[in-house]
Amino acid sequence: MIIIFSVVASALLASIVFLVIRLIGKYHALADLRKLPGPRPNIFFGNAWQLPSNPEGMFKQVLQWADEHWKEGVFFLWLGPFYPYVLTFKPEFAEILLDSSKHLTKSNDYSYMIPWLGTGYEGSKWRTRRKLITPTFHFRILNDFLQVFKEQAAILVARLEKQVGKGVFNLMPFISLCTLDIICITSMDSSPNAQENNDSPYVNAVLRMSKLVHKRQRSPWLWNDVIYSLTPSGREHDKCLRILHDFTNKVIDERIADRAAKNNISQKEEEDGETSKEEDVFKRQKRLAFLDLLLEAYDKGEISREGVREEVDTFMFEGHDTTAAGILFALYLLGRHPEIQQKVQEEVDLFFDRRPETLSVDDLKDLRYLECVIKEAQRIFPSVPHFARTTTEDCQLGEFFAPKGTTVGVSPMALHRNPEIWPAPLQFDPDRFLPENSQGRHPFAFLPFSAGPRNCIGQRFALMEEKIVLSHVLRSFNVESTQTFEELLTCAELITRPKEGLFVTLGKRQ
Repeated sequence: MIIIFSVVASALLASIVFLVIRLIGKYHALADLRKLPGPRPNIFFGNAWQLPSNPEGMFKQVLQWADEHWKEGVFFLWLGPFYPYVLTFKPEFAEILLDSSKHLTKSNDYSYMIPWLGTGYEGSKWRTRRKLITPTFHFRILNDFLQVFKEQAAILVARLEKQVGKGVFNLMPFISLCTLDIICITSMDSSPNAQENNDSPYVNAVLRMSKLVHKRQRSPWLWNDVIYSLTPSGREHDKCLRILHDFTNKVIDERIADRAAKNNISQKEEEDGETSKEEDVFKRQKRLAFLDLLLEAYDKGEISREGVREEVDTFMFEGHDTTAAGILFALYLLGRHPEIQQKVQEEVDLFFDRRPETLSVDDLKDLRYLECVIKEAQRIFPSVPHFARTTTEDCQLGEFFAPKGTTVGVSPMALHRNPEIWPAPLQFDPDRFLPENSQGRHPFAFLPFSAGPRNCIGQRFALMEEKIVLSHVLRSFNVESTQTFEELLTCAELITRPKEGLFVTLGKRQ
């Protein structure tokens, strides 16, 4: 027993010595970082102890530090003793990081998404798959997706009509479930019918997973996989993960089997000479989902079965909550500014009066002022609060230096409120994005979809979806909100969202 105790004590002492040596070495190696502006760290816990435990507090704290250092455009944090983090919010610094062909490595923050989304965002995998996925967002395929947007927007309007005259209600779940159905249909051609069945396990798992991941990101004591698996959050995470992967795998397996059966039938019909030219044209014109294009690559051996699931899950994550947040905040700001809402409604009414039943991508370009509203909402409340990279070589940010291996992030929520770039940054003014007012603006001053080589490949998809959903809602209803910015309790989680929801009243338009 004494021998065992001595061995354990020696191992514990050695671990402590190792941690202390590593701590001192880390601080010495990154001495240049300590020259950057930022709050004073604790030697053992860094600045982690200064970060609020709740996401709405995190949102306020980051903006406060940004406000204190907006002239420098950067501040530095120690997130724990071994994790240096530089946050920038100046267009010139954002361009240095995001437009680089070298700093393409995602930061450690993203590692907690791996159990759900896999490793498709890494290095050579990302480059290969980016080339495969790009055709998905060709305008011809986006035209096919427009019909999905319209169908689901019509369901949303029908559900919202039941809220007219009932006073204040939470709009957030209505919008979130609408965008969830849209992304399921466009990515997999399989919908959980979230708008009609919001109690489905898959719907609940999608909504919970991002919250669980963000909680882990800001809790250093949960970073270890073994420890996390033993916690209630870890067990819930694993349960949600099984539901998400089971659903995606089931859809993929069914689609693979369906494709194989159709290929066999087509081959037999071709051999028997039974297929007409009209039938061939009809088959080619069938609406393709994101999954179909991935499975075509899978058939050619260009992507693995696991890779297909990773990309579908990534598309689900990145294309659901982000667009929901964009739509929500646009409606919130219009609900606070009835004069701007009326101007948008006039444009929407004219648009639908002049348009045929079948819309095209080009038609949506006529919703110019609505696009300005969407962009201004994204400026004030960017869907993604920050993007981060791990530098693969030394990085010079103006007079500031970040050595190789440092996590450097760009904060759109701070960048978009930088008064040096955006006068009266909290004022809702869609005219900022009129062509004549956008001339001369730094191209990295507005980053709702990131920028550079790793920009969001689905940004055209998102803008189209937001235009269709918003135009249908505003064509049918007058929206009013009395919540102030403070009452909104904006949270900086994996996406930017209202903590308790977005509360509005609806009036039926005549």
